[in-house]
Amino acid sequence: MSDENKENQEQQSSIMVPIDDDLDKVPEDGTNTVDQLAMELATIQQSEKRIAIIGSRNLPITHQQIIETLSFALVSQGNTIITSGGSSGTNAATIRGAMKSNPEKLKVILPQTIGQQPSDVQDQLIGVPNIIEHADRAMMTLADASRICNREIIDDCQQLICFLSHTSNTLHKAIEYAEESHKVITAFYLD
Repeated sequence: MSDENKENQEQQSSIMVPIDDDLDKVPEDGTNTVDQLAMELATIQQSEKRIAIIGSRNLPITHQQIIETLSFALVSQGNTIITSGGSSGTNAATIRGAMKSNPEKLKVILPQTIGQQPSDVQDQLIGVPNIIEHADRAMMTLADASRICNREIIDDCQQLICFLSHTSNTLHKAIEYAEESHKVITAFYLD
């Protein structure tokens, strides 16, 4: 092979990546950034995780079926699922999927008490072995109690999966909180 052919072959097999000067600079808090990335990578690579699934109540049945299947699959792989109560939508689908796979791997954190939940939610929670209630939030509005509940769910997880629309203010705040807490986040926008 001639030198010219070798040079052409080397050029074709190599990839040139432009380097921006800013990519070489480490921010002042670079150690923290590296530590955070290492922690997120370790979380992703773990075989069993605590995964929070939260999201909108207003979902078509096809989305609910997808979430139920996802929850079932994640629990089947040994993960623990953390969610809140809900008669329809994301939380209800998450509970159905986890209960079909392994109820012991499901943790439901309620914004208030079981007694304050609608009867269909109370019915759905029958047989869930790990339910956390909050009687101390009984006098709060459901919206305020839900915001606190979402934070509690996020604090307890390593990874957050959220199903929301672009107008879901409460869920956007939950994602921001998860980012601040350095959680691995997957957001599915439904609109």
